[in-house]
Amino acid sequence: ASYQVPVDIRTPRRNALAIRWIVSYARDRSGRNMREKLAAEIMDAANGTGGAVKKKEDTHRMAEANKAFAHYRW
Repeated sequence: ASYQVPVDIRTPRRNALAIRWIVSYARDRSGRNMREKLAAEIMDAANGTGGAVKKKEDTHRMAEANKAFAHYRW
């Protein structure tokens, strides 16, 4: 079996993932142009809502659920 082992993410990767998620969820939004969609997603992220924040919460929830496997890290 293969376990999902939670690990700490370094700051540069953390920032890259955040930007990637924000841009990805902005693309999926309905709207006139990318500028407006990206602005709306950033505003939602600042308010703690939106797709990128939900993705972060889901990822944290999964890491918390798999905390028992943290000792498998090498």
